[in-house]
Amino acid sequence: MFHTLLVAIDGSDIGMNALDRAVEMARGWKADLHATYVIETGLISSVPMDNTWEVIYSLLEQEGQRLLDDAAKKAEAAGVAFHAHLQQGHAGNEILNLAESIPADLIIVGSRGKSDIDRLLIGSVSGHVVKYSKISTMVVRV
Repeated sequence: MFHTLLVAIDGSDIGMNALDRAVEMARGWKADLHATYVIETGLISSVPMDNTWEVIYSLLEQEGQRLLDDAAKKAEAAGVAFHAHLQQGHAGNEILNLAESIPADLIIVGSRGKSDIDRLLIGSVSGHVVKYSKISTMVVRV
């Protein structure tokens, strides 16, 4: 049985399925549910920030907050204690660091993100989490 779950969401269909599974499990186990949305900054960390990047970052931040707000509503409707985390950095590392600091008993991630371009440029977040996680990890494929 798990007491603290962490689900990573990114707005993809599979990510939303991972959230649905996490809510179901948290309700069944009466566990706390933490959700994180990570603004991936790995590709732009060495690029000087200008107005364009600031606008893009702001849009990503707004999207992340909207997704976390929607996740909170879903969890609260199911009677699940919910905690939201909006982060920035390398998504795989940020998920693992948060899981350790909570501390989580189980990490839940979708098998694929929003686009194949992300996977090509930054690698598979779920693959990174599975490879380096010290705790149980569930990968939602559909």
